[in-house]
Amino acid sequence: MKKYKRIVIKIGTKVITSKDRGLDAERVDEIAYQVEAAMTRGIDVILVTSGAIGAGMQVLKMKKRPADIASLQAAAAVGQYHMMYLYGEFLKKRQYNVGQILLTQEDFNDRKRYLNIKHTINALLTHKIIPVINENDTVATEEIKCGDNDRLSSLVADLCEADLLILLTDVDGLLDGTGTLVREVPEVTAQVLKMGGKSHCDLGTGGMATKLEAAKNVTAAGIDCIIANGKERHIITRIVAGETFGTRFMGKGDKSLAKKRWIAYSSRPKGTVSIDDGATVAILEKNKSLLASGIAEVAGNFRSGDVISISDKKGVEIARGVANYSAHDLAKIKGLKTSSFRSILGSEGPDEVIHKDNLVII
Repeated sequence: MKKYKRIVIKIGTKVITSKDRGLDAERVDEIAYQVEAAMTRGIDVILVTSGAIGAGMQVLKMKKRPADIASLQAAAAVGQYHMMYLYGEFLKKRQYNVGQILLTQEDFNDRKRYLNIKHTINALLTHKIIPVINENDTVATEEIKCGDNDRLSSLVADLCEADLLILLTDVDGLLDGTGTLVREVPEVTAQVLKMGGKSHCDLGTGGMATKLEAAKNVTAAGIDCIIANGKERHIITRIVAGETFGTRFMGKGDKSLAKKRWIAYSSRPKGTVSIDDGATVAILEKNKSLLASGIAEVAGNFRSGDVISISDKKGVEIARGVANYSAHDLAKIKGLKTSSFRSILGSEGPDEVIHKDNLVII
């Protein structure tokens, strides 16, 4: 068994929801007990928790999940407070304080904000404070959908350099076509992703498909992942003690390439450039930077410093990288040599549109 030093635990809505569809205080109390047990073993614990919208629905006496964004955000605002109160009280009982962090995708798109999140989490853990993280559903719009906290937990696990991501749900793990539990997955392939199916959850936003995507991302970053049944008694404590539960995915990626993982997985591309065959070969086979001369088309409204997608002339994404030029400027210099930049843009800029050190092959 690996000795884990830092773990991220994603708590699914159904794990902490009672039969009346509200928050189950006893379940939250048991999770707090298990967090204390892990911390006592010298393990840093970060919680990514769903359940705010469900908790808000309970407080507001909503019988069905609202269909409109405004009502969802209202439920999230009320429920987030109620949920954090429970986590805070039960962990305080065990001599631990909590720190609330609410995030959206924009926090991961911006490199400075991304690093600030990392520094905040590290500071909280240094003071033995439990970070409790959730999607900021009160301001998010498109993010209020099935599965976003699974992805969020994978982003957090990578950001804080965790050793293990535990995804707690209401099933025992990944099941194959016969309904048999898959104990270990060597690699999350396209075939494995197809086993995830679709989510039919009306309270939370998760499903096996989003958990498999999360597992794929974190294992590529060298982080182990376990999908397990959060209703199992003392599941967290028993996993960190070495017992076998759920489905295990072994991390195989390189943890040292943190910035390139941010480019590939954490930040969403703000635009796309299509390149010719010569530039495609230069990137894929020769490990070269992307030059303006190889760019055929520019799409999107991105700025210098944004992550953009690189597609070949067939429209297939081959790479992502940090642009040195905005979409406006790049549209002027696409297809041209570097020597032309000054006369067209009025100033000199980098030779590379995307430097190879800021470029990741997908």
